[in-house]
Amino acid sequence: MSTVPATAMVLSAGLGLRLRPITETLPKPLVKIGGKAMLDRALDALAEAGTTTAVVNVHHLGVRIIDHVAARQRPKTLISDERAVLLDSAGGIVKALPLLGAQPFFVVNSDTFWIDQGQSNLVRLAAAWDEDRMDILLMLADPALAVGHSGGADFSVDKSGRLQRARGAPDGAIYAGAAILHPRIFAGATAEPHSLNRYFDQAIARGRLFGQHLAGRWITVGTPEAIALAEAALEAAMAEAEAR
Repeated sequence: MSTVPATAMVLSAGLGLRLRPITETLPKPLVKIGGKAMLDRALDALAEAGTTTAVVNVHHLGVRIIDHVAARQRPKTLISDERAVLLDSAGGIVKALPLLGAQPFFVVNSDTFWIDQGQSNLVRLAAAWDEDRMDILLMLADPALAVGHSGGADFSVDKSGRLQRARGAPDGAIYAGAAILHPRIFAGATAEPHSLNRYFDQAIARGRLFGQHLAGRWITVGTPEAIALAEAALEAAMAEAEAR
């Protein structure tokens, strides 16, 4: 792909159950790390990469997110309202497809982020996209450079970047919560609750799921304890940048 996707889906409708009691009164995407809401970190990364329109889906305490992004100019931010029914990751995207358009688009989780080293990782992901070979291109993180991650690897990666499920592979990678998807994968899908994992597996079966490792440190915030880890990682990254 010679250009960065013009549109993005920012997944922001989750319940944040593991982050309770914080998320009893605050939606998870608005939890601040380093003084900035995680949702703003996602939107800022998209704006920096050159994406012009972001679709944010909402469910739990959705009006808080709607109010938060109301004045957002870059990227232009649209709301996909799931307050009536929570649709999970893929169902939410299917509902938002009329806003996302017919071209490949970014999908970004609002509860994970990364610290770029040099060029924007989203720009790097766009440069690696090849729709003739790929249906989905995932940003991947090295488990050794992941902050707040408590599970194992998600995928194994071959020399061409093609992915398979890790299934305990010792050199696997983590899905880093950002991807490029071609909307053709949702042909015939309906806006009912279902996960993106269905489409990952379909792309694996076709040999069309690929990944690219991010450059830098990846951070996920799933529990209250992970907030302190994320704050420390940001402080360390700032110190490293000042030392260079």
